Amino acid sequence: MGRTGSGKSTICISISRIVELFSGKISIDGVDISQLNLNYLRSRITVIPQDPTLFKGTLRYNLDPANLIDPEYLEAVYRETEMKFDLEMEISENGSNLSTGEKQLVCICRAILRKCNVVILDEATSNIDVVTEERIQALLEKYLKQSTVITVAHRLNTIINSDKVLVLSYG
Repeated sequence: MGRTGSGKSTICISISRIVELFSGKISIDGVDISQLNLNYLRSRITVIPQDPTLFKGTLRYNLDPANLIDPEYLEAVYRETEMKFDLEMEISENGSNLSTGEKQLVCICRAILRKCNVVILDEATSNIDVVTEERIQALLEKYLKQSTVITVAHRLNTIINSDKVLVLSYG
Protein backbone atom coordinates (compact mmCIF):
# COMPACT_ATOMS: atom_id res chain seq x y z
CA MET A 1 0.00 0.00 0.00
CA GLY A 2 1.05 3.57 -0.46
CA ARG A 3 0.06 6.87 -1.92
CA THR A 4 -0.10 7.70 -5.61
CA GLY A 5 3.34 7.56 -7.22
CA SER A 6 4.86 5.34 -4.53
CA GLY A 7 5.64 2.47 -6.91
CA LYS A 8 2.73 0.07 -6.35
CA SER A 9 1.79 -0.35 -10.00
CA THR A 10 5.46 -0.51 -11.01
CA ILE A 11 5.84 -3.57 -8.81
CA CYS A 12 2.81 -5.14 -10.50
CA ILE A 13 4.15 -4.63 -14.01
CA SER A 14 7.55 -5.86 -12.86
CA ILE A 15 6.01 -9.10 -11.59
CA SER A 16 4.45 -9.64 -15.02
CA ARG A 17 7.84 -8.70 -16.54
CA ILE A 18 6.30 -6.00 -18.69
CA VAL A 19 9.39 -4.12 -17.55
CA GLU A 20 12.52 -6.06 -16.67
CA LEU A 21 14.49 -5.32 -13.54
CA PHE A 22 17.67 -3.27 -13.79
CA SER A 23 19.04 -4.88 -10.64
CA GLY A 24 17.86 -7.18 -7.87
CA LYS A 25 15.34 -9.94 -8.28
CA ILE A 26 11.73 -10.80 -7.61
CA SER A 27 11.08 -14.17 -6.02
CA ILE A 28 7.59 -15.53 -5.57
CA ASP A 29 7.22 -18.65 -3.47
CA GLY A 30 11.00 -19.03 -3.61
CA VAL A 31 11.19 -18.88 -7.41
CA ASP A 32 13.20 -16.16 -9.17
CA ILE A 33 10.71 -15.06 -11.83
CA SER A 34 13.48 -13.86 -14.19
CA GLN A 35 14.41 -17.53 -14.67
CA LEU A 36 10.94 -18.50 -15.93
CA ASN A 37 9.82 -18.57 -19.55
CA LEU A 38 7.80 -15.39 -20.09
CA ASN A 39 4.71 -17.19 -21.48
CA TYR A 40 4.81 -19.70 -18.63
CA LEU A 41 5.11 -16.91 -16.02
CA ARG A 42 2.25 -14.88 -17.46
CA SER A 43 0.00 -17.93 -17.78
CA ARG A 44 0.34 -18.42 -14.01
CA ILE A 45 -0.59 -14.83 -13.13
CA THR A 46 -4.00 -13.19 -13.08
CA VAL A 47 -4.12 -9.41 -12.80
CA ILE A 48 -7.37 -7.80 -11.73
CA PRO A 49 -7.09 -4.06 -12.38
CA GLN A 50 -9.06 -1.18 -10.92
CA ASP A 51 -11.09 -0.89 -14.11
CA PRO A 52 -11.70 -4.45 -15.30
CA THR A 53 -12.32 -5.24 -18.95
CA LEU A 54 -14.92 -7.73 -20.05
CA PHE A 55 -15.52 -8.92 -23.58
CA LYS A 56 -18.61 -8.89 -25.73
CA GLY A 57 -20.19 -12.33 -25.41
CA THR A 58 -21.95 -14.36 -22.77
CA LEU A 59 -21.13 -14.22 -19.09
CA ARG A 60 -20.02 -17.86 -19.38
CA TYR A 61 -17.63 -16.89 -22.20
CA ASN A 62 -16.16 -14.13 -20.03
CA LEU A 63 -15.55 -16.65 -17.23
CA ASP A 64 -14.19 -19.46 -19.43
CA PRO A 65 -13.24 -18.16 -22.91
CA ALA A 66 -11.41 -21.37 -23.88
CA ASN A 67 -14.27 -23.59 -22.62
CA LEU A 68 -11.86 -25.67 -20.50
CA ILE A 69 -13.58 -25.61 -17.12
CA ASP A 70 -16.01 -28.23 -15.90
CA PRO A 71 -19.46 -26.60 -16.26
CA GLU A 72 -20.65 -27.80 -12.84
CA TYR A 73 -17.58 -26.32 -11.12
CA LEU A 74 -17.97 -23.07 -13.07
CA GLU A 75 -21.61 -22.77 -12.03
CA ALA A 76 -20.84 -23.61 -8.39
CA VAL A 77 -18.12 -20.95 -8.14
CA TYR A 78 -20.29 -18.42 -9.97
CA ARG A 79 -23.21 -18.99 -7.56
CA GLU A 80 -20.93 -18.01 -4.69
CA THR A 81 -20.52 -14.54 -6.17
CA GLU A 82 -24.23 -14.11 -5.37
CA MET A 83 -24.75 -12.38 -8.72
CA LYS A 84 -28.25 -12.95 -10.07
CA PHE A 85 -27.47 -13.08 -13.79
CA ASP A 86 -27.88 -16.14 -15.98
CA LEU A 87 -24.57 -17.45 -17.33
CA GLU A 88 -25.92 -17.08 -20.87
CA MET A 89 -26.56 -13.36 -20.36
CA GLU A 90 -24.95 -11.25 -23.08
CA ILE A 91 -22.23 -8.91 -21.85
CA SER A 92 -21.81 -5.65 -23.75
CA GLU A 93 -18.42 -4.43 -24.94
CA ASN A 94 -16.23 -3.68 -21.89
CA GLY A 95 -19.04 -4.96 -19.66
CA SER A 96 -20.90 -1.67 -19.93
CA ASN A 97 -24.15 -3.36 -18.86
CA LEU A 98 -22.65 -4.31 -15.47
CA SER A 99 -21.68 -2.18 -12.49
CA THR A 100 -18.02 -1.90 -11.49
CA GLY A 101 -18.61 -4.24 -8.55
CA GLU A 102 -20.29 -6.83 -10.79
CA LYS A 103 -17.39 -6.64 -13.25
CA GLN A 104 -14.93 -7.16 -10.38
CA LEU A 105 -16.92 -10.19 -9.17
CA VAL A 106 -16.73 -11.67 -12.68
CA CYS A 107 -12.96 -11.08 -12.74
CA ILE A 108 -12.51 -12.64 -9.28
CA CYS A 109 -14.61 -15.61 -10.37
CA ARG A 110 -12.45 -15.96 -13.51
CA ALA A 111 -9.28 -15.86 -11.40
CA ILE A 112 -10.66 -18.59 -9.13
CA LEU A 113 -11.60 -20.73 -12.12
CA ARG A 114 -8.13 -20.31 -13.71
CA LYS A 115 -6.47 -21.49 -10.48
CA CYS A 116 -3.47 -19.23 -11.02
CA ASN A 117 -0.46 -19.36 -8.74
CA VAL A 118 -0.34 -15.56 -8.44
CA VAL A 119 -3.29 -13.17 -8.33
CA ILE A 120 -2.60 -9.44 -8.39
CA LEU A 121 -5.42 -7.15 -7.30
CA ASP A 122 -4.30 -3.71 -8.50
CA GLU A 123 -6.68 -1.35 -6.67
CA ALA A 124 -9.41 -3.84 -7.67
CA THR A 125 -11.76 -2.89 -4.85
CA SER A 126 -11.20 0.87 -4.77
CA ASN A 127 -14.33 1.74 -6.79
CA ILE A 128 -16.80 -0.67 -5.24
CA ASP A 129 -19.07 -0.70 -2.22
CA VAL A 130 -18.10 -2.29 1.09
CA VAL A 131 -20.57 -5.20 0.77
CA THR A 132 -19.15 -6.24 -2.61
CA GLU A 133 -15.61 -5.87 -1.28
CA GLU A 134 -16.48 -8.18 1.62
CA ARG A 135 -17.90 -10.73 -0.83
CA ILE A 136 -14.69 -10.55 -2.88
CA GLN A 137 -12.55 -10.97 0.25
CA ALA A 138 -14.59 -14.05 1.25
CA LEU A 139 -14.14 -15.59 -2.21
CA LEU A 140 -10.40 -14.94 -2.13
CA GLU A 141 -10.13 -16.46 1.33
CA LYS A 142 -12.08 -19.56 0.36
CA TYR A 143 -10.70 -20.33 -3.09
CA LEU A 144 -7.25 -18.78 -3.34
CA LYS A 145 -5.63 -20.07 -0.15
CA GLN A 146 -2.97 -21.88 -2.19
CA SER A 147 -2.24 -18.85 -4.38
CA THR A 148 -0.04 -15.88 -3.69
CA VAL A 149 -2.42 -12.91 -3.66
CA ILE A 150 -0.79 -9.52 -4.04
CA THR A 151 -3.18 -6.73 -3.16
CA VAL A 152 -2.43 -3.14 -4.09
CA ALA A 153 -4.68 -0.86 -2.08
CA HIS A 154 -5.27 2.50 -0.48
CA ARG A 155 -7.80 1.31 2.10
CA LEU A 156 -6.58 -0.48 5.21
CA ASN A 157 -9.60 -2.81 5.39
CA THR A 158 -8.66 -4.19 1.95
CA ILE A 159 -5.34 -5.56 3.25
CA ILE A 160 -6.14 -6.10 6.93
CA ASN A 161 -6.10 -9.92 6.61
CA SER A 162 -2.88 -10.06 4.60
CA ASP A 163 0.05 -12.14 5.84
CA LYS A 164 2.53 -9.40 4.98
CA VAL A 165 2.10 -5.69 4.27
CA LEU A 166 4.56 -3.54 2.37
CA VAL A 167 4.16 0.23 2.70
CA LEU A 168 5.72 2.14 -0.19
CA SER A 169 6.67 5.78 -0.46
CA TYR A 170 8.68 7.93 -2.84
CA GLY A 171 8.89 5.20 -5.51
